Amino acid sequence: MSETSPSETPEPADSPDSPDFDAMTRDIAEVPAVEVIVTVAVNLMSAAAVKLGLTEEGDAHKDLDEARKLVHALAGLLDASATEISSFHAAPLRDGLKSLQLAFREASLVKDEPGQGPGEKYTGAIYG
Repeated sequence: MSETSPSETPEPADSPDSPDFDAMTRDIAEVPAVEVIVTVAVNLMSAAAVKLGLTEEGDAHKDLDEARKLVHALAGLLDASATEISSFHAAPLRDGLKSLQLAFREASLVKDEPGQGPGEKYTGAIYG
């Protein structure tokens, strides 16, 4: 008997369950860059909220080290893409980032100096 489970068995390229990379590439090619940037930002925000314990499960997934990394990456993305996305998209993302930065500051037992918190090198000091 094989030790490989059915889910670990590689599927042939012509299998009906195998991914259609050509179709996936066409789908990605049709998505505007702004939409990709906003989607990535929202995913970073969601992950950071979970790691900050801001979900229904609360502290079950809280990990401030991971949250710091996610908030910092979000701030970098928003800073780098500021001229590429309209204020229509950027304003709510910046508001969400600031809320996450304030939540991080509130959740931290050892407070960062203003300007030293996650993402603050991109956004400026957050006080709260």
